[in-house]
Amino acid sequence: MAPSAYGELQSDPKGLIDLPENFVYRVISSLGDPMSDGATVPNKADGMGCFDLGNGQLALVRNHELVATDDSGGPFTMGFGSKDGEFVPGGTTHVILDAKTLTVTDQFRSLGGTLRNCSGGTTPWNTWLTCEESTTGPGQEFGEGLSKNHGWVFEVPANASGLVAPEPLYALGRFNHEAACVDPDTGFVYLTEDRDDSVLYRFIPKQPGQLAMGGRLQAMQVVGAPDLRNWSAASLRPGDIRTVNWLDLDDVESPKDDLRHRARAKGASLIARGEGAHMAQGEAYICSTSGGAARLGQILRLHLSGTGEHDRLELFFESVSVNQFNFGDNLTVAPNGHLVVCEDQYTEKVDNFLRGITPDGHAYPLARLRLQTEFAGACFSPDGTTLFVNVYAPTKTLAITGPWDQFIDTVNA
Repeated sequence: MAPSAYGELQSDPKGLIDLPENFVYRVISSLGDPMSDGATVPNKADGMGCFDLGNGQLALVRNHELVATDDSGGPFTMGFGSKDGEFVPGGTTHVILDAKTLTVTDQFRSLGGTLRNCSGGTTPWNTWLTCEESTTGPGQEFGEGLSKNHGWVFEVPANASGLVAPEPLYALGRFNHEAACVDPDTGFVYLTEDRDDSVLYRFIPKQPGQLAMGGRLQAMQVVGAPDLRNWSAASLRPGDIRTVNWLDLDDVESPKDDLRHRARAKGASLIARGEGAHMAQGEAYICSTSGGAARLGQILRLHLSGTGEHDRLELFFESVSVNQFNFGDNLTVAPNGHLVVCEDQYTEKVDNFLRGITPDGHAYPLARLRLQTEFAGACFSPDGTTLFVNVYAPTKTLAITGPWDQFIDTVNA
């Protein structure tokens, strides 16, 4: 195993996650916990964002990647779509915490009637964009009994106190959504798509911060690199940087689920399973889960120009070994500039890790999950002292604290 920037991982006597010495975790929410709205915490906890509510409170807004046959924790009183007359179970939950003690003061469901809420992203105006990773609907595969087409992005306010009205952001397109991140300088939204032949999308709102007012959806073209996957030939090598063009798309509500094909026909560059996305200062990091010559994963870094007219794309990292990095998914940027990436590999007897990646592109193990499931939804508290992360199934939301600024510099040794 590669060395860690924080020292060797220590075996967890509880059999949940191994962490470096002096790091500790606390389970703050679990599948089946009672919530204040009368429901119980649902399963399949996925993407998540952390918000400062003021008055000493934090809100975790947490996705649940539930399909139509899953249990929602109780019936919804309001939701988007239904199956055979009952709201479908996907959506979001809120976990309200005391910012100092990390004690849970409230839990409730905040969005219902959606499907496979996989990842999403926070906005500068304190909302969570939750994304449906499903394009099923009436007359489509797995769509029997469904009342509406799915495949949308929904917006959930951090300060919600219960179920919010489910309003799809149609202009952000209908596709197999994964993650979203927002450039605070422009209000542009960057969107990933979890398919082997996906593209990266950019949404330019008519009014920044008012996504429901509509705007333009575009796809990324990397000059000289039509296929970023590097499966058969290397379009880019780690450290390579290329100019980006953005191509306007039409018919973005895509009833045939062919938006990526039409984008490709216009010249958009292919990505292998675009998943996690996170906005840092002046740049966005994007996980390509099965990209690279070894098909073990890549991380792309989009250098933003500030105007959106002179962006550049860099292949920041490409895995060459399962012990280095194996199918990265959700990711975030730590206060020290390291990436924290959740692995999502379901090969038999494979351990999933939280992987750290240093600013110069060296990967290391940060935590090992001892269950045959995945980490998801990694996000830091606003003060940078706590990493929140989900165990996907059975749902557990963890708070990890430790000496984040103290490195044992063995990664580059």
